[in-house]
Amino acid sequence: MSTSYLSLKKNLLSLVFLCISFLGYAQETEIGFGLGGYKYFGDMSRGISFNGINPAGNAFFRSNLTDELSFRLGLTAGKLAASDSRTPIDPFTDLRDASFDIFLFEVSTVFEYHFLNWRQENSIIRWTPYLFAGIGIFGISGMDDKPVEYSNIQPVIPFGAGIKYILNPKWYIGVEIGFRKTFFDYLDNLGPGDGVIKNYDYSNRFDNDHYAFLGVSLTYSFYNIPCPTSPYKKNYRR
Repeated sequence: MSTSYLSLKKNLLSLVFLCISFLGYAQETEIGFGLGGYKYFGDMSRGISFNGINPAGNAFFRSNLTDELSFRLGLTAGKLAASDSRTPIDPFTDLRDASFDIFLFEVSTVFEYHFLNWRQENSIIRWTPYLFAGIGIFGISGMDDKPVEYSNIQPVIPFGAGIKYILNPKWYIGVEIGFRKTFFDYLDNLGPGDGVIKNYDYSNRFDNDHYAFLGVSLTYSFYNIPCPTSPYKKNYRR
């Protein structure tokens, strides 16, 4: 087992314990799940479009630290795929004719910032836009011929935006799009090549692969009831 993998595993465990400590300060907690799709960006797909979206889903636990700030721990998983024949970029891709089809799971922690005062009982606003950003890791499976020097588990930076709407005091619905910045160029199993043998099975060595998740979520909210103060603990003046 490589040293980098052990270090990544250790950092992930530290992150989980840190997340648990954050949850203890929350005044309101939520659980939710969502359905949507993964979108790949790389040497087989350029630009933002709805072509090539594959099914994915997520589940999450959220703590509302303040009215504006929330902390979320989530798991997202689904299919990530693309092919040169389906979305050809240029004549070069017709000659390359590459494709990939993998399963990708992600564990992430993010902070959300809400712009509107939407959770107060006296507010007429029932919705809010929000931004989020954080850190996480992703893992891939289904790529048997990937070079051994690349680990199946990699770090990722999730960020994006969404809109939430209150259905009632317990249930929320939301729409979110989140981009994932990776430091990995083998999501599509296309390497940089050796620069000498032009067999067309290579990619842009200066551009890593990325992906995004677009989904609709349903959230259930739990309200924490604070413990009453003991009536026997009073400050008496003498």
